[in-house]
Amino acid sequence: MRILYVNDALAIWGGMERILVEKVNLLAEMYGYDMHVVTVNQGSHPLPYTLSSKVHFQDLDISFHHIYHYKGLKRWLTLREKHALFQHKFKAYIDAVCPDVIVSMRTELTSDILKSKGDIPLVFESHASRWAQRFNGYSMFEVLMSDLSNRRVRHADMVVALTQGDAADWRLLNPRVSVIPNVVHLNESGVYSSVSNKSVIFVGRYSHQKDIDSLIKIWQIVNSRHPDWTLNIYGGFGVEQQRLVSTINQLSINIVTHAPTSEIFSKYLESSIMVLTSRFEPFGLVLPEAMSYGLPVVAFDCPYGPAEIITDGVDGFLVGGRDVQMFADKVCLLIENDGLRRTMGQRGILSCQRYAAERVMPLWKDLFEQLAGKRKV
Repeated sequence: MRILYVNDALAIWGGMERILVEKVNLLAEMYGYDMHVVTVNQGSHPLPYTLSSKVHFQDLDISFHHIYHYKGLKRWLTLREKHALFQHKFKAYIDAVCPDVIVSMRTELTSDILKSKGDIPLVFESHASRWAQRFNGYSMFEVLMSDLSNRRVRHADMVVALTQGDAADWRLLNPRVSVIPNVVHLNESGVYSSVSNKSVIFVGRYSHQKDIDSLIKIWQIVNSRHPDWTLNIYGGFGVEQQRLVSTINQLSINIVTHAPTSEIFSKYLESSIMVLTSRFEPFGLVLPEAMSYGLPVVAFDCPYGPAEIITDGVDGFLVGGRDVQMFADKVCLLIENDGLRRTMGQRGILSCQRYAAERVMPLWKDLFEQLAGKRKV
């Protein structure tokens, strides 16, 4: 079986990038698939995560982002040229490689892939909720443009969503939708957090989606009650980074900001609680990761990931209505109750096992073999 993944780039320390790399590595290692990854905007950026030597990687060097060097008609004409170049290079690549299935990770690439792929089955893998722009509060124009982009997946042979909620949204466009959750890099060391350190952890980009503004408000309340506890933010680079870090530094409420790290799993071990304040989450990868290290988790009940990962009151807390006060109260409850922290953490170790590779990867194997089998028939 030969599978070809297509993405814009693998250039940042991001959840989607990490999942893509881990998944293609597993498909190559577990099933012996001939795996290929093609990007269009990688350029000279190094890969942040390590691809298996069994995985073929190729950047087509389209550099779509170069269109922003121009304005007006020149930008539009340059974009058309870039799309034509991508179709030409991609067609040449698939003619040479002959994949059994193609997987697109980006809606904006899907039209060009459809024009180039012939009868090869196409899977669109959703790592950004269909209504992400709406959830983010973007302008009506931006929402409209996003919706037009999403409509490109109507002709995909299958859409794969990470949650039941997102799957229901995609089915309004394409009835051929499967739900396959992310494979999570779970803790296999047998070593878990003691949940005794006075440390809470947040992992996420400095972006509107992650709503670090609410996180700061929450921590102001927590800090007023428990000034000896620290919130550690491991923030991936984002457009709001400078403003948010400046605000945090001015407040002096025991928040420490850190650069992204490849050693995030050791940071879970040093923590006692994980928090997530996102406005929406296609999945919420950091939640089961942290749970596998024995951390209880607190998250807003946003569309759609946290509610499918957390069992409220069992292995963590789901906070409805984006209620900052209630969120802070739940964090304080965990801080004030050692036994509750340990019990919830232990339950989370068990519940997150449903995202282990041994449980998730067979779903991908079945899907790929089903699609490839239909093509042969």
